Amino acid sequence: MFNSTRIDKFNQLETPFYFYDMNILEQTLNSIQSESSKYGYHIHYAVKANANPKIMQKIQSYGFGADCVSGNEISRSVECGFPASKIVYAGVGKSDKEIKTALETDIFCFNCESIPEMELINELAKQEGKVAKIAIRINPNVNANTHHYITTGIEENKFGINRWEFDSVIENLKTFKNIKLIGLHFHIGSQITDLSVFKGLCLRINEIQEWFKERQIFVDLINVGGGFGVDYENPDENPIPDFTTFFAIFDEFLNLKANQELHFELGRSVVAQCGSVMSRVLYVKNGVNTKFAILDAGMTELLRPALYQAYHKIENVSANGETDKYDVVGPICESSDCFGKSVKLPKTKRNDLIALRTTGAYGEAMASQYNLRNIANAVFSDEIDPA
Repeated sequence: MFNSTRIDKFNQLETPFYFYDMNILEQTLNSIQSESSKYGYHIHYAVKANANPKIMQKIQSYGFGADCVSGNEISRSVECGFPASKIVYAGVGKSDKEIKTALETDIFCFNCESIPEMELINELAKQEGKVAKIAIRINPNVNANTHHYITTGIEENKFGINRWEFDSVIENLKTFKNIKLIGLHFHIGSQITDLSVFKGLCLRINEIQEWFKERQIFVDLINVGGGFGVDYENPDENPIPDFTTFFAIFDEFLNLKANQELHFELGRSVVAQCGSVMSRVLYVKNGVNTKFAILDAGMTELLRPALYQAYHKIENVSANGETDKYDVVGPICESSDCFGKSVKLPKTKRNDLIALRTTGAYGEAMASQYNLRNIANAVFSDEIDPA
């Protein structure tokens, strides 16, 4: 990832910045395309992971669709070349304005999460003289065994429709003349590395499909969302997630009906490993029991560690040899602005370059201007690597 040529280029740039290795992104996209096409699966990129236009344009060039969770993400997707016919729109709190944007764009499908939402989409679609296609987002009550902030598929979460609501949903749908049910949507969480969880999801979907079949309700598609995790601890050893095994699980355990499509909404697994936050050491400060490596990047550039104690591998790419332990922290006036404690690094000094790895997902996308900081620039490998 960080050869001497790149480091020389980095030393000429203002930090912090987001660095994207486009070779890794292309390898990832090639793997997704190759493995999913074996089964005829449909892939939508979850824009919330990274909405950088150049990243999105590269993903779109592989023929994938977009999974959006806001009206602005829909607009950005269209601007980046994603066809409206491949855009799905999810989210538990879609506003009137956002729904109108989606209707005017003629997106492929709304993933609906409540009866009141369906009622509103029906009303707004009627005003537009359109019939909106929807999928019901169902809460399958499957525990993704991940951090409680990023699990979404159990009954205590705010997302989706629970099984005890099915009868009411079906009765209401009969009265909505301007929406058409075409699918069932599921998403159980994020950063799932235990692949047996997806087997459990398949088995639960099979049960739910039977409930609908018994009532003579058949849908065109099943959407199993995303959530496939990446290896944060070993980004160089495992830069590409095991999409072969991932897609094979759905082929083996999910019982699709005749001519029924299977859709995925992959985000983190597409872009996480191609990105790093590049930062510079401002100061090395001696504490009572530790040393602090104070960076010019903070929670404004990478929120995940402060938000839910997420781990990112930290590397000093300017040094090697004898090591010491450091609490690696940012400059923001918050005690939670910390990337890692007791991190073993080569002896570190002012102006050393530090890489925060696996930040292609939810790094730039979550950036803020807290403390009136500037949004960091993005740098791409194909712009700095020798031709």
